[in-house]
Amino acid sequence: MSVERALTAFAGFMVLLSVALTVWVHPNFVWFTVFVGANLFQQSFTGFCPATIMMRKFLGLKTEAELARQGK
Repeated sequence: MSVERALTAFAGFMVLLSVALTVWVHPNFVWFTVFVGANLFQQSFTGFCPATIMMRKFLGLKTEAELARQGK
């Protein structure tokens, strides 16, 4: 799995989790959803995402380009 695909899956999971927490735990968890959305928005312009750094460092995931160069 590439880091780009993992990031998309992680972001989707975090949105679903934050919505569930908003519905079933406390309405203020909506701010968690806002944070996730804002982080995705800024990442689309800057390319900086802390989750990507963690996935590469701790999970050893590679980018699509790195995997393509390796022929995977």
